[in-house]
Amino acid sequence: MKNIFSLLLMSFFFINCSSQEGVNTISTSELKEILKKGDVQLIDVRTPKEVKAGFIETAKFANYFDANFYTRVSKQLDKTKPVYLYCRSGNRSGKSAKILQDKGYKVYNVLGGYNKWKQEK
Repeated sequence: MKNIFSLLLMSFFFINCSSQEGVNTISTSELKEILKKGDVQLIDVRTPKEVKAGFIETAKFANYFDANFYTRVSKQLDKTKPVYLYCRSGNRSGKSAKILQDKGYKVYNVLGGYNKWKQEK
């Protein structure tokens, strides 16, 4: 029984990780350097409630959980420029990055998300 549980846990881990396969990532420290240059497409994919608690200045918003997420986010973006995505911890932004990447955008998932950003302030 213990082996079955371990196998299921490992399977979940690999399935979850593979959904973000091939997505570029950057650290919050790298993002801070990029933001200093200005004119950056930074998208916060958290919920409105999460955004009210704080956000990275200059970010635009598109809730990953909205049914029309892609439509809302694509209206805010220039496809010729890189897109930097963040959420609370990096999971939703990784999934969002995959969606945009599949549509032809050059995207970067910010590792650790807003939680990491706040820790480094």
